[in-house]
Amino acid sequence: MYRFLLTRQWVILTLVALLLIPTMIRLGIWQMHRYEERSARNQLVSDALHAKPVPVEDMTSPGHAVTTHDRYHTVTATGHFDTKDEVVVRRRTNEDDEVGYHVLTPFVLTDGKVVLINRGWIPSNGPSQTAFPKVPAPPSGRVTVSGRLMPDETTAASGIKDLKGLPDRQIMLINSEEQARRLGAEVLGGYIQQTAPEPKGDTPEQISDPGQEDAPLNYAYMIQWWLFAAGVPYGWWVLVRRERRDRTEAADEDAAQAEPAAV
Repeated sequence: MYRFLLTRQWVILTLVALLLIPTMIRLGIWQMHRYEERSARNQLVSDALHAKPVPVEDMTSPGHAVTTHDRYHTVTATGHFDTKDEVVVRRRTNEDDEVGYHVLTPFVLTDGKVVLINRGWIPSNGPSQTAFPKVPAPPSGRVTVSGRLMPDETTAASGIKDLKGLPDRQIMLINSEEQARRLGAEVLGGYIQQTAPEPKGDTPEQISDPGQEDAPLNYAYMIQWWLFAAGVPYGWWVLVRRERRDRTEAADEDAAQAEPAAV
């Protein structure tokens, strides 16, 4: 009755089904791990953003590498901006995907150490790409700023090439060690994405909070792959039953046609 399962066509179909089931299960497990990883990162970012603000000196120091756990933690710094050593970071986009610069201003703390402040985004509307753009001035005098603590940027992490030979006071990556050599000062590791005080005239545009990764999408893919895995044997059995039915009906028709000839 089921001898057709030994035919070449059905052997191949059965082997393909047997291979698809574990493959789909493994894909579901991979999506489950992606969901767990993204959920953990989302929780880490949320915890950092909502943590109580602390002085930046409590979170980093010269030569210190800001960890993933400390990234986005709100920190405060008291001192004054050093605009004469200000630089801009090339090829940065705002929320509307317009290309411009990030403004990076050294901030001299009360103890003489320096922390880098990313004050936000400005458009690339200068006379040329080599000219230093017009940058809005920060608050003068002693001031307290707050923002998100960020790790030094690297090509490996950002995908941005650290090009050399750039115009004066223009850089590609925000790196505290490179800026320490340029400034000849003790620079705290990482940098601050400024969130307060807000700039006058809304420029530079401050960088918005990081968005959450779409972990629920991975969860949906996980369920989808496992449903597919469960559907494979069911679909195989439906095809087997249909094939058996078709063969039985064909055999009955052949038998019916043969009876008159026998009489």
